[in-house]
Amino acid sequence: MAEQLVSATIAAPGFNGINTQESSIQLDSGYAAQAFNCVIDKFGRIGSRKGWSKVNSVNADLGSNPIQFMFEMKDPGGNHLLSAGNNKLFVGTSTLTQKNVRNSTDTGNASYTITANHWQAAALPYGDGSAALSHSYLVQSGHPMLVYHKLGTTPHAHDKTDYGFQQLGDVGSLPPGYTTSDFKPNCILAAYGRIWVADIVGDLETIYFSRLLDGSDFNGGDSGSISINSVFPNNDSIVALAAHNGFLIIFGKNNIAIYGNPIDVTELQLVEFIPNIGCIARDSVVSTGTDIIFLSNNGVRSLTRLVQEKSLPFRDVSKNVRDELLFKIDSEANKINIKATYFENDAFYLLAIPNVKEVYCFDLRNYLPDGSARATIWNSIEPTSFVVTENRKLYLGKVGYIGNYTGYNDDASSYRMIYFTNYFDLQQPTTKKLLKKINWVLIGANNQAIVTKYGFDYLDSYQSISTNLAATNIYEYGIDEYNIAEYSTGIIIGKFGQQLGGSGSVIQIGLETEIDSHAVSIQKIDCFVKLGKTI
Repeated sequence: MAEQLVSATIAAPGFNGINTQESSIQLDSGYAAQAFNCVIDKFGRIGSRKGWSKVNSVNADLGSNPIQFMFEMKDPGGNHLLSAGNNKLFVGTSTLTQKNVRNSTDTGNASYTITANHWQAAALPYGDGSAALSHSYLVQSGHPMLVYHKLGTTPHAHDKTDYGFQQLGDVGSLPPGYTTSDFKPNCILAAYGRIWVADIVGDLETIYFSRLLDGSDFNGGDSGSISINSVFPNNDSIVALAAHNGFLIIFGKNNIAIYGNPIDVTELQLVEFIPNIGCIARDSVVSTGTDIIFLSNNGVRSLTRLVQEKSLPFRDVSKNVRDELLFKIDSEANKINIKATYFENDAFYLLAIPNVKEVYCFDLRNYLPDGSARATIWNSIEPTSFVVTENRKLYLGKVGYIGNYTGYNDDASSYRMIYFTNYFDLQQPTTKKLLKKINWVLIGANNQAIVTKYGFDYLDSYQSISTNLAATNIYEYGIDEYNIAEYSTGIIIGKFGQQLGGSGSVIQIGLETEIDSHAVSIQKIDCFVKLGKTI
């Protein structure tokens, strides 16, 4: 017979993100069992992610195909957004202009066939000082390397007003032994005044670097190459390149090599070798400014942590969701489809896995004590590429469109936010609990429909009860306490209770709501139960 009324308070629901790795009952109340279409905001609340809106108008050349590549080239006359879809290259934002690859004198189109859209690009000015001109270099497996720049009647004359694509071999020089048609790198980096490329068809263990301040010259001056054949064991091949803290980072599938002195290539030398961990997806490698984040065979990793903690090489950013994440990664047969970005505005690293139509969002504001990042999952936005622009916008590749990460609708449609606590037993695992009431404190829109779900004893059968969020006297709690200044007009603090029922030894509470024009975040949960018999 029920005797005592007790309560459990979750003051910062979901603050630690999802944890699917450990036994739910042993988790701190700050962890979530589910957090779909959520982010951890700067105040430590779990709340709804933003949505997306179309940037460009319908484009017949793109059709109903996804944008699978985007890159912004910074230019004094106005930045250029490059994109690719439907085996075509485009330039522009609100209007996408399809661009063909031109011949060396810009008198016609070159003979060039595009068979995929997984380009990688890097930008390096041609020359220095006031005479420097913006250039972007594009690579993709099985395709001759491209240069995007101001066109000219002769290579690098730049005497025309139009910008366009040309083959590297038509405007510059290739490494010794290569021709325009067979120099086909798959990864590229602009760093230390040079362009660096690798993962070349038929040559998977060599990095080629351009002449200083001329990313199109791979044969003259101080251009050259590095072979990692004697560095990487077991014929490991290069997957990606990165630069960090004055070092050149070379990612193999199973190993990482770090070279020092990349500014003076005559002094370039191996300074660090990290065995048995590498990168499995080229476009997962992202610089945050203070770190390099990448996807390995064992999860999402931080390069800085690997270098600093050699005795603990298996600590990783995705530790709390690792097994579930890797299961989904394994289902992506072609890892080139996996895309990632770092969005400084919200301090998160996004990893998109198209095959399962999910994005893992890792909050990098502060790591948890175990070195992992707070993780949530977006399961209804489905980006196929990313780019963060100079004016601090996050663009998403979508089917037929470039999408801007903004507002709280997905292309004028609502999307569902889902949050579930871990299972908890009020530190009395053998006592039956009779659930009586839940109090919520939420920040959201007036009349927002809220569905509370609750279950017992690890069963996936949930009971539910609905209510509409109604305005309360916010001064009772204090505006400053809840930090609502970032929310739009019409957002209120709603505190409400719901009478519930049912019993079990452990309890799980969830919230689901449709996000439609307004954000929702969870401030606090109070759960009241009566204790029953010992089980």
